[in-house]
Amino acid sequence: MSTRDFTTRVLSVVRRIPPGRVATYGDVAAMAGRPRAARAVGNIMKGVGRPDIPAHRVIAAGGRLGGYGGNESMKRALLAAEGVVVRNTRIRLQEYRWSASAKATGKQARSAKAKTRGR
Repeated sequence: MSTRDFTTRVLSVVRRIPPGRVATYGDVAAMAGRPRAARAVGNIMKGVGRPDIPAHRVIAAGGRLGGYGGNESMKRALLAAEGVVVRNTRIRLQEYRWSASAKATGKQARSAKAKTRGR
């Protein structure tokens, strides 16, 4: 899979995250077909800057907010407006984590489930 293909897949996954839900960079990487590419997802999100991509719904492992172009307070406000409760700098993943594994097939679904169990 080329870098461009992976970017397209990542953006497609992120577009599907519904309001009021979040996914980790690792979750998105797994759903896009590269379970070990969480850092690459972060880099894609950092440079996306498009209103049709809800990058604020992608968070770091363990429920931490993560970057959002250095504007963590904006990310917190956008998530709060969608009903996601942020305590300190963390989100309760058990409550707000989104998974498309029901729609994913094969290896992608298994990878997404393994990621969920591991956190």
